[in-house]
Amino acid sequence: MAAPQLSHPLPSTRKRLTPARRWWWIFQRASGVLLVVLIFTHLVVNLVLGDGVSQIDFAFVAGKWAAWYWQWIDFTMLLLAMLHGANGMSYLISDYARSKRSRVILNALLGTATAVIIVLGTLVIFTFDPCPQDADPGLLPSFCTEVGR
Repeated sequence: MAAPQLSHPLPSTRKRLTPARRWWWIFQRASGVLLVVLIFTHLVVNLVLGDGVSQIDFAFVAGKWAAWYWQWIDFTMLLLAMLHGANGMSYLISDYARSKRSRVILNALLGTATAVIIVLGTLVIFTFDPCPQDADPGLLPSFCTEVGR
């Protein structure tokens, strides 16, 4: 039995890019470069410096997100990664979806999923509190119950 073959992308219409598509094309390249820098910074800080992967736990993340700049770095990485990935997927949808209706539906689903993940990720990053005030002390991490807290 022969392996199934992918259909070829739709033929190019050879039209010039619209201004919006041109900006998204530029964004794709620029965000890719910036994501490489952010991801390698993230990997070096989290895995190379300190005790490596064994240091990463709830307390490590809580301590890191206590600094506003780490929240913004992680938010920037989330935003760029989601928009970069969604933009790439939209190009795939436009290449392989055969009907206009399927392209509209797939792009709507993609936009909805992207927006939901960005909103939820942003809420986690900026509202994260490892030591809520009214929580049961038995459920809190040990660093929340230390003297001075």
